Amino acid sequence: MKELLLGNAAVARGAWEAGIKVASSYPGTPSTEITLNLAKYDEIYTEWAPNEKVAMEVAWGASVAGRRSFSGMKHVGLNVAADTLFTISYTGVNAGMVCAVADEPGMHSSQNEQDSRHYARAAKVPMLEPADSAECLEYTKFAYEMSEEFDTPVFIRLSTRISHSQSIVKTSERVEPPIREYVRNIPKYVMMPGFARARHPIVEERTNKLIAMAEDTFLNRIEMGEKNASGEFELGIITSGTCYQYVKEVFGDKASVLKIGMCYPLPEKMITEFASLVKRLVVVEELDPFIENHCKVLGLKVTGKELFSICGELSPNIIAEKLGVPFNKGIALDDVIPMRPPVMCAGCSHRGLFHVLGKIGAMVHGDIGCYTLGATPPLSAMDTTICMGGSISGLHGYVRAGGKNAVCVIGDSTFAHMGINGLIDVAYNQSDSTIIIADNSTTGMTGHQENPTTGVNIKGEPVGKMDLEAVCKAVGIKRVIVVDPNDLPECERVIREEMQTPGASVIIARRPCMLLKTSKPNPPLLVIEDKCTGCKMCMKIGCPTLSFKDKKARVNQTLCVGCKVCTQLCKFNAFEIL
Repeated sequence: MKELLLGNAAVARGAWEAGIKVASSYPGTPSTEITLNLAKYDEIYTEWAPNEKVAMEVAWGASVAGRRSFSGMKHVGLNVAADTLFTISYTGVNAGMVCAVADEPGMHSSQNEQDSRHYARAAKVPMLEPADSAECLEYTKFAYEMSEEFDTPVFIRLSTRISHSQSIVKTSERVEPPIREYVRNIPKYVMMPGFARARHPIVEERTNKLIAMAEDTFLNRIEMGEKNASGEFELGIITSGTCYQYVKEVFGDKASVLKIGMCYPLPEKMITEFASLVKRLVVVEELDPFIENHCKVLGLKVTGKELFSICGELSPNIIAEKLGVPFNKGIALDDVIPMRPPVMCAGCSHRGLFHVLGKIGAMVHGDIGCYTLGATPPLSAMDTTICMGGSISGLHGYVRAGGKNAVCVIGDSTFAHMGINGLIDVAYNQSDSTIIIADNSTTGMTGHQENPTTGVNIKGEPVGKMDLEAVCKAVGIKRVIVVDPNDLPECERVIREEMQTPGASVIIARRPCMLLKTSKPNPPLLVIEDKCTGCKMCMKIGCPTLSFKDKKARVNQTLCVGCKVCTQLCKFNAFEIL
């Protein structure tokens, strides 16, 4: 049967068809939908883990037990899982284990650009890179066979454009392989130094076998184009993933193309042979010159990053321009389109919190989540953001170095992901740190997934729930206070008091996200024009329901959820319930 599927859905379908039994992931754009789709298959135990390291270890444990498994993450999540990755490369697997990692050139929803191919090379784990949804399914199924044949975890490398684009996929039935018996093997699975030393040569031998496989696998293929007037192949392009689609859109069948589907380890003889067939060799790849440098090591004259930026995404127009091909530049608009930066949603529980922090003038260490938008105007109330959990540890260091008037803000999901360790450090080493956990009862930024603090699993079933207050007290925090972030006076009072009190404390700013199905909006508000003086105080919170016209505030009643934060800023009682 043929279906139109997102790349992420096709990876999930391929894993299901390959007969996997266990899937553990942490949500992260653009990888999230893989696991959301896996959760639809009753044959698969699927879960959201607290973080990517845990998820990869769960998948590996299932593999050791003899069942095929899966773990998915975005590129920065692979940083978290790296400790596990480098060692399970040595141990190998029992049943097939596949990990999907989604890179994000262009940083649409990420704090950095990162090329995960370097992890495959550093950990010496094979990595496949599909170029459309059909290949997402096909490569995923094949990856399980590779995993078992070569005794290794296998990566599927995606990107935003492959994960979130659709193409036709041919689906088939699920084939569940027999359980592979677990056989106790201490030298293979116990990575103490003596055993690990013996495993390293095995990894190197495996890499050599994978290189040999790369020379004739269907994953890599040569597509020769048209010859010039002299009977020669003028241009040869080596490319992979979404860039392959761009190259084909620009050149069609005119240019010769070496399509790389196995981006680590790369073939050697195939690349050298292809180079010998063409007059000019160009590598088209996003982010780092990974394939290009490999070609240079082989002694080939190749053009790559001299033409194409190491930053951001490529496109058919960019490729056409750099390679001198006529292309349609599109129609330029006469008017400049105004910038529309992302904002917190109407009724967002984080808005009041950051308004208060801005009013106080606190130095705010931020974290990864919806609340990172507290850094943008008009709130402009966040000073730093680096990575999941980094806010608490960063605050601790800032305070220990003599920094004053500082707090940190971290979400409930991010706290469970990596914040707990930082809080343990604060409690253990007793710094004067004020930690604010913005608890909106969901993992909001990636699309409202459940997490250990919600009490519900990926399938919507009731499960164990982390008690944030109890956890904070258990690690040694004596002062734990819960506030409603929409109650601005109380929120301000508590934050000021905790910042001025010696010792560590946690403030839990708790209000569910307004986009949850369980959150019910209040009646919208209306501005009484006779009472509005045009002071614009209400505009300081940056609510998308509020606008200013004819020197008066206006409320978009379609968007307004009646959170009443704006009413607390208006000194003239100009708002009333519609």
